[in-house]
Amino acid sequence: MTNTPNLSLPYLAAAQAQKHVTVNEALSQLDGLVQLSVLDRDLASPPGSPAEGDRYLAAAGATGAWAGWDGDLALFSGGAWLRLIPQVGWRLWIEDEGLLLVFDGVSWIGVTPEALQNLTRLGLGTTADAANPFAAKLNAALWTALTLAEGGNGDLRYTLNKENAAGVLSFLFQSGFSARAELGLVGSDDITLKVSPDGATWFDAIAVDRATGIVDEPRHPRFKAYTNYDNYVGLATWTKIGINTIEANDQGAFDAATNLFTAPVGGTYLFGATLLYKVNASTSARMRARLVLNGATEIRGSFGEISSAHKSLATALWLQTMVPLSAGDTVELQGYFRAADGYFAADHTSFWGTKIS
Repeated sequence: MTNTPNLSLPYLAAAQAQKHVTVNEALSQLDGLVQLSVLDRDLASPPGSPAEGDRYLAAAGATGAWAGWDGDLALFSGGAWLRLIPQVGWRLWIEDEGLLLVFDGVSWIGVTPEALQNLTRLGLGTTADAANPFAAKLNAALWTALTLAEGGNGDLRYTLNKENAAGVLSFLFQSGFSARAELGLVGSDDITLKVSPDGATWFDAIAVDRATGIVDEPRHPRFKAYTNYDNYVGLATWTKIGINTIEANDQGAFDAATNLFTAPVGGTYLFGATLLYKVNASTSARMRARLVLNGATEIRGSFGEISSAHKSLATALWLQTMVPLSAGDTVELQGYFRAADGYFAADHTSFWGTKIS
């Protein structure tokens, strides 16, 4: 055997003359093979003015001094081109592409396989860990459908799955690594959106029943209340009606102690009221009602009056209007009698409201 089995370096022969020639040839090959890197892999013929030690991967159809060297390494050493024939497992860095290749016995292939299977961790721009086995640190990401022309169907669908209904399947949105919103199947199979001011306290904002598709807004400001006693109102005096019994009161926006609705957040609200007349001494009373903003301003569109002779516990007045409110604004129901005093009847005089936008 005259050459080494793997790198094909020449051996020194017994009693060989000019041993330095053989040694130098072996050193030249080692210099070209160790830490293997080439300038380019796209040239089919040698460059015009190579520098000593330059290395190339000869492209297909190699000509000139590289003729027949397709896929082989060309090392410029001692003023001539030296052919290095790759072996299985050799790794090669392509300098102008920043690409690492490996020789599989037939051709040079990328070191990243076509399929990545059963990875335990993957980090993109950051380090994945046990808590986050997939982690990515980047400024933009794009997922796009495989088109019909490319062999796809033009659709793009994400499939996310949890083990059971009691588990969590969600998107968690954070600011400064403190949670602010969560959307998904959180502890049930109904889709829920909840929000947090600090990552610790949570409020359910929207829930959609999986069986019916009905949307619930548990934090939506809305209420309905009524009076459980006859409210006496004197002649020609606007008087706040004692709406003191609550039937519904999301977010606690209506206060039965003060008979006031207080807007928890700015927006447009819809209000309504029903007032039932009850006689005091004369059915000639003329019944009026209105909604009042912040205890002082009549809300336009909320005023109503019934002026004909009333029938006790049968004559009713209905009010309904929309109004833009700022957070902290109050709305109350007021009644008024002219011609004669009277009562607004218990159990049938009510006040309600809801935020609509």
